Amino acid sequence: MRSVKKIYMGIVIAFLYAPIIMIILFSFSAGVSRADWGGFTLQWYKELLTNQTIGEALYYTVIIALLASVISTIAGTLAAVGISGMLNPFRRIITNLSYLPIINPDIVTGISLMILFVFMKLKLGFATMLIAHIVFDIPYVIFSVLPKLQQLNKNTYEAALDLGATPGYALRYVILPQIAPGILTGLLLAFTLSIDDFVISFFTTAGIQNLSIYIYSTARRGINPMLYALMSVMFIFILTLMLIAGNRVFGDNLNHNKSDKMKEEQY
Repeated sequence: MRSVKKIYMGIVIAFLYAPIIMIILFSFSAGVSRADWGGFTLQWYKELLTNQTIGEALYYTVIIALLASVISTIAGTLAAVGISGMLNPFRRIITNLSYLPIINPDIVTGISLMILFVFMKLKLGFATMLIAHIVFDIPYVIFSVLPKLQQLNKNTYEAALDLGATPGYALRYVILPQIAPGILTGLLLAFTLSIDDFVISFFTTAGIQNLSIYIYSTARRGINPMLYALMSVMFIFILTLMLIAGNRVFGDNLNHNKSDKMKEEQY
């Protein structure tokens, strides 16, 4: 039975990652055809480094992703803390409302934000794209932090207040360190979603383009092998980021479990 499970998982993983592996392989192919191997080359990576348009798209992508992820992480964490402290009926209502931006189709969110920006007479550009990314990132941060808050012992916070800590001090030095893995997960998820987003970005900006918009506009004229190199670099970067974060979260959970086990043995 175990061998069947392993074979099944191997097939699933191969199915998921085979297209990405093919992109990485053909990013080193000298030919422009996707069907034939044209020999090993670094030409597409060299052109990627010297392409000014891609450089500008990468700049806007990274800046917006960094700003949106940091701002949405702060706002989403505070919102999660507020939701966890609500009474049950109100908490259930706010939690369900927070699901709407996640369930809502991207095209509906993008068009709605575009109409809102036009109604408010905001010029579509960098600011509107940043606001849009913050809006759809916040719910993901909320639902990354909420499970960690639900695992907390509420008596810890109350004990800190009884010992003279202010609410802000207790939040910073008692609550936040314990929910740090959830915050980090929300931050990385928001950063990844911001880099990946196309639909909402397409409807909420004008005059500038991120990498997703650039890839869409370029792909309509035919796939340039330089895009293979670009997507390979993006995949390796995100994979490295997730591995680093995963090791940190796993290490924190492992240390936390060890400390809990030691406490149980003491008692």
